[in-house]
Amino acid sequence: MLLPAKDPACRKGQPFRQTGSGGRSAFSLLELLITLAVLIVLTTLLWSNSSASYQRNRQRYCRDNLQKCYLALQVYANDHGGQFPVVATAKTAEAPLSLLVPVDTADTAIFICPGTSDAPPPSGEPFDRRKISYAYYMGRRSDGSPGALMSDRQVDTAAKTAGQQLFSATGKPPGNNHYKYGGNLLFTDGRAEFSPPRAAWPLPVEENVVLLNPKP
Repeated sequence: MLLPAKDPACRKGQPFRQTGSGGRSAFSLLELLITLAVLIVLTTLLWSNSSASYQRNRQRYCRDNLQKCYLALQVYANDHGGQFPVVATAKTAEAPLSLLVPVDTADTAIFICPGTSDAPPPSGEPFDRRKISYAYYMGRRSDGSPGALMSDRQVDTAAKTAGQQLFSATGKPPGNNHYKYGGNLLFTDGRAEFSPPRAAWPLPVEENVVLLNPKP
């Protein structure tokens, strides 16, 4: 009986490697695991909270949230002689914006920026003792001069000139709802606009208006 010839590589002391159809070398388990690991790393980099592509996607949802907030603010103003919510003793944005719940909106998730890991307050319950994601220009009126009404968390509560730092440029707080990729502003006419980290336009704060950041 004739015995099958041994693979030449085996006769020379080289490791035997199986081949697929057509004589091509098949993937080893190690090569497959390395390929999967590389794909996982690339996917994580592309869609992590700090990636530009992820935050650009979140910024669209953020603008939707702000425009939903605007509808609630308009309902409130219509019932209060054109005045948007005011709490004289407020130090952060939560207190005045919480006045919208539950009469003007029961959806508290709209006060959380989708670019953050902030947890939504319980639906239909005032959130003055909790934490939201958005800053609020308290004191503006629906029938007053145009100006910013809400925004992503800002680096501070001062008025901004065009080109001045508005949102985080490093991805570190404050002002990092969208890491280092800018943020959105809602205006009294209902527009929601994107700005890079440095203000795209002047954002004055009148004498009777105070800018309130959310709780850190």
